Amino acid sequence: MNDDHVLPFQLDALGARGRLVRLGPTLDAIIERHGYPLAVARPLAEAMVLCACLATSLKYDGIFTLQITGDGPIRLLVTDLTTDGALRGYALFDSWKLAIALGAGNSDAPDGYVPKLFGQGRLTFTVDQGQHTERYQGVVPLEGATLADCAHTYFRQSEQLPTGIKIVAKRHVTTGTPHWRGAALMVQQMPEFDAGRVDIDQEQREDDWRKAVILMASATEAEMLDPALSGPTLLYRLFHLERPRQFERRPLVARCRCSRERIDRVLRSIKREELDDLRDASGKVAVKCEFCSTEYAYDDSDLDRIYASAA
Repeated sequence: MNDDHVLPFQLDALGARGRLVRLGPTLDAIIERHGYPLAVARPLAEAMVLCACLATSLKYDGIFTLQITGDGPIRLLVTDLTTDGALRGYALFDSWKLAIALGAGNSDAPDGYVPKLFGQGRLTFTVDQGQHTERYQGVVPLEGATLADCAHTYFRQSEQLPTGIKIVAKRHVTTGTPHWRGAALMVQQMPEFDAGRVDIDQEQREDDWRKAVILMASATEAEMLDPALSGPTLLYRLFHLERPRQFERRPLVARCRCSRERIDRVLRSIKREELDDLRDASGKVAVKCEFCSTEYAYDDSDLDRIYASAA
């Protein structure tokens, strides 16, 4: 009950709304199948928490994608969330560059790891609602020490409503088995009309916003990641004097969208003679989904079927 969901809330007294995201088994299902080094796994966990936080604050019907590209040890990190709560993610990295960046004896991503592990790059948000709608995309440079800092840069540059975000993720080992937990807490200033505060002067509005951010920031890492502490209880601890209104939880689940039919379509779009580079030792064309590590193998009869259907 305390994991793998988004809990929306609203602080009417402060003219702010927010999201509390908490992930547990969903992170395990996505991260542990890849065997990533800890210094890659934690940024991915934080990115998935951030993705869930931002995606569920928007009204869309489709796929929200968060992508980070850079010239550092972690070259690419992608995570996306569908409207119905299916989350997935993966990362590409250079093991040699990663070892050099971390230094001898270090395995976890350091605090403020963005410049060291991603280098110069950009953060991209994309909302795709299908082929008959226009895609929305926001791109900002990777500026800041943390992913939360980078998200703040996006909100400042895109002239969105003032927004504060706090992100944490951590792996712990229980009886020899690693488990992940991640959480994000976001508050966002509401438009005056939506908040029903058109009679509040600007100075009071700014004071209220500062208070909302200070209260949000007072959440400790231990509180945000504690599996025994429910989301409603955490919100009450932080904002009880403001009487937070809580809304229906939105469940999240680890689920990839790959399928043999999708891979068929991809292969069909490639000239058959160009597939030889994908053949494995047995002579089959092997395709691996980067998100879930599922492997799809095609022998020549399978390829005959695929290309015959395109004729």
